[in-house]
Amino acid sequence: MMRVSLRLKLLLYFTIVILLSLSAVGIAFYSISAKQLQKSAKSQMVQIVDNAVHHTNLYLSSYQRSMVALLTDLRVKRYIDLPADREEYENYRYMTDIRDAIVDPVWIRNPEIEALYIIGYSGNALYYYNGGSEPSFKPEDTAKQIRYFKENTDESGRLTIMNYSILGEKTPMMTLIRRIRGLRSTDMKGFVGIEVKAEELSTLWKGIDLGKDSYFFIVDGEGRIQYHNDQTKVGSIVPASLGKQISEAGTEMFRSSSEGMDRVYISRKAEYSGWNLVVSIPYSQLQKPLNTIRSSIIVVAVITFLTALFLASRFGKSITTPIRTLMKGMSQTEKGNWKFIPLPKHRDEITELMIRYNLMVNRLSEMVDTVYRAELRNKEMQAERQKAEFQSLQLQINPHFLYNTLETVVCYAVIQDSDEITEIVGALSYMLHYSVRTNLEEITVANELKHVMYFMVIINHRIGRTFEIDVRVRPELLLRKMVRLTLQPLVENVFQHAFRQGVEDHHTIIIDAGEEGDSFWVSVQDNGCGMAPERLEELRAKLSENRLADEEDRGSAGGIGVPNVHRRIQLVFGEDYGVTVESSPEWGTRMIMRMPISGVKELSSPAGQEAAAPMQTLPMAGSG
Repeated sequence: MMRVSLRLKLLLYFTIVILLSLSAVGIAFYSISAKQLQKSAKSQMVQIVDNAVHHTNLYLSSYQRSMVALLTDLRVKRYIDLPADREEYENYRYMTDIRDAIVDPVWIRNPEIEALYIIGYSGNALYYYNGGSEPSFKPEDTAKQIRYFKENTDESGRLTIMNYSILGEKTPMMTLIRRIRGLRSTDMKGFVGIEVKAEELSTLWKGIDLGKDSYFFIVDGEGRIQYHNDQTKVGSIVPASLGKQISEAGTEMFRSSSEGMDRVYISRKAEYSGWNLVVSIPYSQLQKPLNTIRSSIIVVAVITFLTALFLASRFGKSITTPIRTLMKGMSQTEKGNWKFIPLPKHRDEITELMIRYNLMVNRLSEMVDTVYRAELRNKEMQAERQKAEFQSLQLQINPHFLYNTLETVVCYAVIQDSDEITEIVGALSYMLHYSVRTNLEEITVANELKHVMYFMVIINHRIGRTFEIDVRVRPELLLRKMVRLTLQPLVENVFQHAFRQGVEDHHTIIIDAGEEGDSFWVSVQDNGCGMAPERLEELRAKLSENRLADEEDRGSAGGIGVPNVHRRIQLVFGEDYGVTVESSPEWGTRMIMRMPISGVKELSSPAGQEAAAPMQTLPMAGSG
């Protein structure tokens, strides 16, 4: 357990109390200020938008009054009722009368109006252009205009404002158009339209100052910008996501990054035009007062915290200094240096504790000294006992003693001219030496096959005949890494279980290897008796337990070799790998070890040649 001084504890507790207090006050003050500032900013933006909407409606209402003069004039109504086969002179007469009586006064009152036109459903049309000659339109142009206006204007005769212009698209236009009735019936007979340059709207909002990087813009129902501080954006389409938010937000403020910067928007819809008037302010600008407040709170909190921390440190020191003196005296007492603690001038609870301690030291010094010496003698005796046990362990038999003994037996077999004993003991010696190598867990396929080769030397003497294993491992896979002592137990398992009635001429064992994705597999396949389905399920269930087998599992399906091979592969490479078993009574058994593909050495390297060389003389390369 980590030792923490009392002074540090007191300082830590004071720090926590101070931080909690400052945090609570700072967070509460910041939260209240943030709400008030956001409310004030929203109110300001709402006032700006509402004023802009109000002035826009007043501006458009002036054009509405100009249109009323046309809508109520009898000459306009008579002209709308004219048939399509009217005389050219009659058309000219109406054009000049209407221009002199109505249109010219409109030009005087509203010089910013670019065009004024009267179009009847029958095709009769009058076009007036301010500042130049009237544009000329063919009948098919007029028919096209009639079709467009019928599709995009209100059938009841209410004012419609749109971007469409009969003058073309050279300059963005704002078109105010209404349907008109004739004198002969109450049905709508035509249209009266006024076109004004959209840039004329900018005179209404030039006085709006929202700050740096803030601006005011107007979007029509189709998402086209009708007014913007940046004239290059007039006529462009707002991003689809921003347009959707503008239409769905209503009167609420919202945030968006559609224009490449995190900004705050608030919009209102104008009554006459149905356009949205939008104020956009960078979110960082909106947060600037909050950032200033936050910085001020942090500065004040840091100064207050440091001051309080200094006072807390002084207070803690006045308590811990006499306690440290007492601790130093105790420390000397632990070492056997019985010293009295000097008493401070003031008297308090800690001073009383020092006095009692001095009395205790005076009375118990001799007894503690005796106990201390007895403990030293016990420790010396324990150390001598451990030393004797260590020397006893050194005398235990080393596994290499058995290996050297087998080498001696080989020498005697050579002297006695017994090739069988020499071959068996030599193979057993190699297998023992290979098994006691504890410094290496991963080894090449070639080394595992060599171990199997020496195992087969002993098996051939046990069964009294030569049995060859069919090895189908490609040369480039011989240097793949696998877990040591995993291939031989699977081969031994075949002789114990698959060929339990004895080895016949038709029996075969095939060792193969390959790659699948990022996995490397080695399989041992036999054509023995196979396993019944229930026995196969029992073995698979044992493999799924992911544990080493014990002596109780020796008689079960697969014995203890297969589960131990499976678990050793998992301990080295992880539980995603291991042994899988495929078997049936008619077909035999195939056991597959799956491992990850590790680093591969080139076969042309000296190390690769040395490891692969034994495979050229393996007595397993035929079919059994």
